Amino acid sequence: MEGIYLYKGKVEEINQMLEELGVSLDIEGLKKRIAELESKSYEEDFWQDIDKAQRTMQEIKGLKEPVEKYESLKGSIEDLEVLIELAIEEEDYQVYKEIKEHFDRISKEAEKFKLSTLLNGPYDKNNAILSIHSGAGGLEAQDWAEMLLRMYKRWSDRKGFQVEILDYLADTEGGIKSVTLLIKGFNAYGYLKSEKGVHRLVRISPFDSSNRRHTSFASIDVYPELDDEIDIEINESDLKIDTYRASGAGGQHVNTTDSAVRITHIPTGIMVQCQNERSQHSNRITAMKMLKAKLIQLKEEEQKEKIEDLQGKYTQIAWGSQIRSYIFHPYSMVKDHRTDMEVGDVNKIMDGDIDIFINEYLKQKAL
Repeated sequence: MEGIYLYKGKVEEINQMLEELGVSLDIEGLKKRIAELESKSYEEDFWQDIDKAQRTMQEIKGLKEPVEKYESLKGSIEDLEVLIELAIEEEDYQVYKEIKEHFDRISKEAEKFKLSTLLNGPYDKNNAILSIHSGAGGLEAQDWAEMLLRMYKRWSDRKGFQVEILDYLADTEGGIKSVTLLIKGFNAYGYLKSEKGVHRLVRISPFDSSNRRHTSFASIDVYPELDDEIDIEINESDLKIDTYRASGAGGQHVNTTDSAVRITHIPTGIMVQCQNERSQHSNRITAMKMLKAKLIQLKEEEQKEKIEDLQGKYTQIAWGSQIRSYIFHPYSMVKDHRTDMEVGDVNKIMDGDIDIFINEYLKQKAL
């Protein structure tokens, strides 16, 4: 019976943690907000502004997720507490295995739920804009950038997120020089902000006839997609706007006019570009949203009050300060250098199973 009493104490600890999370999340407040938004969604003119309606529906879904998870966990804990009490009263040792199985499942779900509550930054719930840039090294580095593109697409699929390609620069030899993705999903930025940095690959190059080991680098930049309601003032005189011929990626529509847009913010050196839309006007609108998001992120990082206070060359990511290494040879391992988290199966990670690194980063940032 000692083991059952031990589980009783552990369940009480999880329940206490859940109660504290419920208070910090303001579950009752979330329920009121859901009811308010759902009431608006029933109005006749709700779908006249499709973009606004979709954002509202996404917010409802995002708010319901923690409430439903909280209530589900509370129900599971209550069921387990009843099972434990019955085992103690009837001195039934046979249910010990069942109690252990229930506890292990609830414990994992509670830990996962706790992690999701760490995404409380001002833009964590937003969609994410993720850019991949190949480092020096030609085809080898460009192939690495394409491998990372596949990894983030696979991760997005696992999460049920949508992926749109905003900009794509391929190379005639193979691989990609750079790509910018819009990843749509609740908390997409909150999760993916942990991926910003330099990613290092070590492997026997398939492009080297001598089968030598190569080290390649690619940089990842991540920033939130801003809502239309968020606006910041940018001096037109601070912008350099170029247009160029768009080049589609993998069967996408290829424009035959100079519809792609590149915008450079001269004071900071920040550059964004978009070629996904069919018109120059649409590409410019999207590129401006990307620029504003980067400027707001940079303003917060430098703790500036105004965009005008930002000066100097924007360093997207400092080379030589890799956050993670992916080693295919002489052994298989992926190591995150910020958290010291290691995974022995590199192929599993390349298939998009990167939550272990994201979760560990979130936990350590919360300490």
